[in-house]
Amino acid sequence: MTDQKEPFPLIIVGLDCARSPGHLSLEQLNLLRAADVICAGKPLLREFFPYSSWDAQPGQRPDAGLGDIAPHAQLFPLTFPLDSLLGRLEHLRRAGKRVVLLANGDPLLFGIGASVVRQLGPQAVHLVPAVSALQQACARLALPWHKVRCLSLHGRDDLYPLYAASGKNLPLCILTDERMSPAVLARRLLERGVDWFEAHIFERMGTEDERQRHLSLVETAESAFGPACTVMLLPTALARQPCQGLENTQLLSEGGCISSQSVRAVALSLLRIAPQHVVWDIGSGSGAVALEAAALAHEGRVIAIERSTERVRNIEENRRRYGAALVDVYCGQAPECLSCLPQPDRVFIGGGLSRAGESLLGHACQCLPVGGRLVASCVLLESLCLCRSFFEMLAWPIEIIQIAAAEGKNLGKHVHLVGMNPVFLLAAQKPVAAKQPGLVGTT
Repeated sequence: MTDQKEPFPLIIVGLDCARSPGHLSLEQLNLLRAADVICAGKPLLREFFPYSSWDAQPGQRPDAGLGDIAPHAQLFPLTFPLDSLLGRLEHLRRAGKRVVLLANGDPLLFGIGASVVRQLGPQAVHLVPAVSALQQACARLALPWHKVRCLSLHGRDDLYPLYAASGKNLPLCILTDERMSPAVLARRLLERGVDWFEAHIFERMGTEDERQRHLSLVETAESAFGPACTVMLLPTALARQPCQGLENTQLLSEGGCISSQSVRAVALSLLRIAPQHVVWDIGSGSGAVALEAAALAHEGRVIAIERSTERVRNIEENRRRYGAALVDVYCGQAPECLSCLPQPDRVFIGGGLSRAGESLLGHACQCLPVGGRLVASCVLLESLCLCRSFFEMLAWPIEIIQIAAAEGKNLGKHVHLVGMNPVFLLAAQKPVAAKQPGLVGTT
């Protein structure tokens, strides 16, 4: 009985920016010469096999291009869903075929490598990386790339990793596409007060018609760019960041609609916010709680929810002043607007209880996961009684704290203490066997 021969690993070959057949290394050439199957994105296949019929009939052999380098290889364009294609390539590999997948740069830097390894397993894959776009861009700027935070927005919609990274006082490398262009990113950052970067944009990097531009964020926001760019954002100043204990006099507010520093400090300690948490600030007012929460949820997301358009404008201006890019401002009436928001880990209710009452509490509690925490600020005794009765009905553990602070004021040559309105804070945590609250006024 003979031992069954192990199939060849699927080989992922990274290609430098200058990737024509004449620029391939000896190792790359040898891998392609030995290949029975070559898979790549359509742009790459067109560069290497411009006259082949693979586009109409995947699995065809090349007509021209690499010529004698890979004359017998079957050609497969990279298609989606990726699972189906990888399943076909894995079938060919297990049948004894040598399969080579071509990729740009380092396949493990926001490339296809991670997806292939995840589906086939590390033992079935052999990677041959090339110089990445990050390394290429850093070399052009003489910038040590181990100090750079790299992000990809190519084919992605989520800008929150960019917003989080913008406050770390680090150089950023961003891979963009036609939709998420450098201009779009610059506009989004400037809208949120992030103005401490200069931009270095590289188009068609490594080709004969490479274009480099070195612009301010304002200039970047007003410019046009090609479909795929590598953007380097270099800090020109320290990032402005919100922190605990923001001065009320530095924040725009309408009619004194702002919580005191002492109330915010205790409320945030009761919320127990972790870096990756999603936080709702309902009835945000000036956005003070949301801004301070963003300093704690610095890898997550904070959503300031306010129904007054004037207060929304104030929150947006306060966000800009402090460069709090992670804070989203949502104009809407709670609880009606809550269903379209990302699920929260923490909820602060600063307003709306006297209007929406149990309906607001019910929606917020239903959205929280097990272990999620809610803190309500109650100026009125009726609001405190409502919250206490509501959570006792659900059998949620609660804490009640009264904040009765006094502020020093000048009185002639002396200082006297002036008491501020007392505020009750009620904190509740969702238990494992939580009862589901009834949603008043819903269908």
